Amino acid sequence: MFDRRGVGASDPVSLEKLPTWEEWADDILAVLDAVDSTRAVVIGEGDSGPTALLFTAAHPERVESLVLFTTTAKFMASDDFPIGFPEEMVSAFVELFQRTWGTEELAKIALPSFADQPDVLSTFMKYVRTSATPHSASIQFDYMFRSIDTRAVLPSIQVPTLVLHRSNSVFLPIAFGHFLAENIPGARFAEVPGEDVYCFGAHCDDVLAEIAEFVTGERPQEDLDRVLATVLFTDIVSSTQRLSMVGDRNWKEVLDRHDRVTRAQIERYRGREIDTTGDGFLAIFDGPARAIRCACAIRDEARTIGLEIRAGLHTGELELRGDGVAGIAVHLGARIAALAQANEVLVSRTVADLVAGSDIALVDRGEHDLKGIPDRWTLFAVAS
Repeated sequence: MFDRRGVGASDPVSLEKLPTWEEWADDILAVLDAVDSTRAVVIGEGDSGPTALLFTAAHPERVESLVLFTTTAKFMASDDFPIGFPEEMVSAFVELFQRTWGTEELAKIALPSFADQPDVLSTFMKYVRTSATPHSASIQFDYMFRSIDTRAVLPSIQVPTLVLHRSNSVFLPIAFGHFLAENIPGARFAEVPGEDVYCFGAHCDDVLAEIAEFVTGERPQEDLDRVLATVLFTDIVSSTQRLSMVGDRNWKEVLDRHDRVTRAQIERYRGREIDTTGDGFLAIFDGPARAIRCACAIRDEARTIGLEIRAGLHTGELELRGDGVAGIAVHLGARIAALAQANEVLVSRTVADLVAGSDIALVDRGEHDLKGIPDRWTLFAVAS
């Protein structure tokens, strides 16, 4: 992403003599050269669409494909472009931007689907205020609306093009999108629901899915809730032998005490119990140090009731599925716990790195093969 001249973090421009559209298009080339990008997918929305069109027509060798979102080749109406804005509408738009720039009123007009979400509106208002002043914005929009006409370059667009357009866009009617798709050779058109001006508005997932499918050839799967967390597995050592020694009734009493002390420590260290395995627990924590201290506390409490436990920990990305969790991090935690000795808390290299510098002492236990997990993993034991 970049800010064109006169917008956002870029240098200001003279409002008496704004850059030409070709100069604004050249800004794209300058940025691509600066980051050593030889070819890119160019995405233009709203007022940046004409710039993207000019750049693509002039530099097809630098454009992998083109995505146009709720934009147009021309704003003003004319005899050969009756779908454009009449003069009085352009004047009204410019006056509106001058009067409401960076205010909640404009935020609600641009993002009507978020009109009852003050946090979103506040973020958008800040975004607008940091992009330009009200005077600069109104001058630039007046220039854009009245001067731009890129219809002549549409037939020369030589790259795969996707035209996405909101079905009920506040500022840019869907007829603009249909005109682009009909005049760019081989362009694909897709209508997206909603009134919001920007692609990050309502039905954002639909917009991103369309772009992803166009660029990669595959529509993304439904995203799962993901979180970075530390997984803790605990297990009672030799539970089967203990059961045969004390009998079912006594063993149930021991297990009940074990469960109570384990849950108390998980709550104490702000963990979240996910599941029990009969003689063990699965819990997750938002901090690896707390997870380690919880494991040690459970081990120490278990000793007071005559039990030995082992524990394994790993930090990684988890998939949240209802009340459960899934993902490779869960399997790693379970495999690490299975390798721990009696009264040992064993952690992965990832956990060890994250608690470096704390008062938690770790002992290198060497590299290990973890069943079903690629590569060899260095494990560490928490010092007693």
